Amino acid sequence: MQKKISKLPFRGTAEQEKKLREVIDANKHDKSLLMAVMQQAQDIYGYLPMEVQTIIAEGMDVPLEKVYGVATFYAQFSLSPKGEYNISVCLGTACYVKGSGDIFNRLSEKLGIGADECTPDGRFSLTACRCIGACGLAPVLTVNDEVYGRLTVDDVDDILAKYEK
Repeated sequence: MQKKISKLPFRGTAEQEKKLREVIDANKHDKSLLMAVMQQAQDIYGYLPMEVQTIIAEGMDVPLEKVYGVATFYAQFSLSPKGEYNISVCLGTACYVKGSGDIFNRLSEKLGIGADECTPDGRFSLTACRCIGACGLAPVLTVNDEVYGRLTVDDVDDILAKYEK
């Protein structure tokens, strides 16, 4: 699945940039630390927008294409922000055969966003995952760290209502 770049405007702060530049300064002597710098940058910002990738590339003196390549290759990196409530729907085999694809589509329709996107208000983000290890509860989704299992499409509205308050 190809990662999507966020359509939302970048809202980084001067304080975040200062922290990032400190991380880069502490590591720029060794280009093999690029991935560690990117991990710390994602901890600071919550994701790796192009603006942050550019700062990293310039600070570490590596091509932007290399930073982008690492960010898109490894699943741990995100190019779009996560919402206050990150909803992840398992699309692994056990969940999928029990209807998780329909649940994902219903969430997408209700929230007005697709995979790896965030609502404009920053409240919800939607991701698909392959397996969360709760196959006995299939189909499963998580909202942040809360697990919901044995779901149907009809459960989507009630789950969203809990977080819309």
